[in-house]
Amino acid sequence: MGDKDLIAQQEARDAVEAASFAFQTVSGFDQAKIDAICDAMAAVALADAERLGKLANEETGFGKAEDKREKNRFAAEDVWNYFKGLKTVGVVSDSGSVVEIASPRGVVAAIIPSTNPTSTAIFKIIIAIKSRNSIVLSPHPSAAKCIAETARIMREAAIKNGLPGDAIICLTNSTIEGTETLMKHRKTAVILATGGTGLVRAAYSSGKPAFGVGPGNVPVFVERSADPGKAAADILTGTCFDNGTICASEQSVVCDAPIEQILREEFKRQGGHFLSSAEADAVAKVLLTPQRTLNAGIVGKSAEYIANLAGVQIPTGTRCLIADCAGVGRDHPWSVEKLSPTLAFFVVDGVKAGAARCSEILHFGGMGHTAGMHTQDRDAAIEYGRQMPAARVIINSPTTHGAIGFSTDLSPSMTLGCGSWGGNVTSDNISPIHLMDIKRVAFETKPINKASALSGQQSIGKTEPPRPRPKARREEIAAIVDSFLKKKIAETPEPARPLPPQPPAAEPRQVSTVVHEITPENAVQKPVPIETAEFVSEDDVRRAIDKGEKIYISKKTILTPSARDLGEEREVFAKIS
Repeated sequence: MGDKDLIAQQEARDAVEAASFAFQTVSGFDQAKIDAICDAMAAVALADAERLGKLANEETGFGKAEDKREKNRFAAEDVWNYFKGLKTVGVVSDSGSVVEIASPRGVVAAIIPSTNPTSTAIFKIIIAIKSRNSIVLSPHPSAAKCIAETARIMREAAIKNGLPGDAIICLTNSTIEGTETLMKHRKTAVILATGGTGLVRAAYSSGKPAFGVGPGNVPVFVERSADPGKAAADILTGTCFDNGTICASEQSVVCDAPIEQILREEFKRQGGHFLSSAEADAVAKVLLTPQRTLNAGIVGKSAEYIANLAGVQIPTGTRCLIADCAGVGRDHPWSVEKLSPTLAFFVVDGVKAGAARCSEILHFGGMGHTAGMHTQDRDAAIEYGRQMPAARVIINSPTTHGAIGFSTDLSPSMTLGCGSWGGNVTSDNISPIHLMDIKRVAFETKPINKASALSGQQSIGKTEPPRPRPKARREEIAAIVDSFLKKKIAETPEPARPLPPQPPAAEPRQVSTVVHEITPENAVQKPVPIETAEFVSEDDVRRAIDKGEKIYISKKTILTPSARDLGEEREVFAKIS
């Protein structure tokens, strides 16, 4: 292993340790303070959206600077405004019978890609801090500078509003070994992995909770009732936005036979260029490597750039290259996810055949991500959605914009889960909600046992009128008073003093779980028994820290790993042999 890898590993370890310490402070912030910090971070990111977009475009060579500016704006403004009112501190919901309490997770390991570097960094920093976590960013090597600059301006704004500096850390040494160390560190709580398939698999194999993102390869079905002009416009808008670098961008068009000719004409009219068979074969050779994997050299490049690379002449002003495709799979290069303004074109007859072809495309690559459809038939859209192995089915809108919540009412996000279809833990658009644990305090609503007469407690939801209590007898009253007085004596911190002799009729009673046991005969003070805990969780440790108390443990005490780490670090435990 080289020196660079060792340095990267050590930097990752140090970063997680520092972020974990900062988390102890951040987790204690109230809602107003957290929101003020996020407000400040979102404001500086929004103000610098254009500059950061240019930096990302210049450093990576991907996409378009103006589109990256818009993605930065979306992450800083739309995402933050959507989650601004979300409760992430204390009681977040109370239905009466169930009270939900938010608990932050800890250190978030955020893997940032080169395709959407600055916008993804803005997004992940905001949702991590909003949910009271700290975050360590691991940038893609080819986008390290623009990601570091994004983290820097947001961190400085946050510090001015009271955030500990180490709550946001961006690694400066980007290596695979450093990223793996970050993900596997014992104090890393959760992973947000955006990147290639290999990286996402590494995140899931780290042994930590991870939210990964699978590949896209989005098909869109244009059904015969659709508006061909709008359908072509939406598809071109989606696949050409930032030169196709968003995984939710359209990759294949599946056209219903009755509208084939008019849809082709609309694509041509709006900047799409259909390649001849020979031209399509030439472009296919630059789309993929000899190993049949996507050629990184064409990712995020313009249609003109890709055509020139393939030696193909195209009309001036061409926005997108389109090729007729006869099938799906390794022998059909145009059917893969291309992450560029290039579209495969299929023709089918009817909704059933269209859904089958789209499902085939997703199964080849893109399971669980996104599918699209253009139609005026709402029932057909719902049936199409039912058949798609995709978490997001976008109707009559660019899939690029619809999937991230830009043009739909989906939760706005730059990280899109692909569910079990794509081997992901969730099919949701990732948000601050996924970076919190929710504790639920549940009161009994369906009683197992009736409340005792002396307790006077009633089950929640019980509507019976209270029954009159029977009058207590003199002896019962005396017993209750006597028990209460003995308990008060037992709880007093001062040394016990002899009590005056009791009347002969009063028999001495033993008080259970007392600190001092006193009898009328000798008033002897006995030692205070020390109880050891049987089970200790991280929440138990935090309560002890807040109260300045010790937790007594023995060899038989069960400690959760997080409780042990925090308790030993803060010297909370007192061991009893």
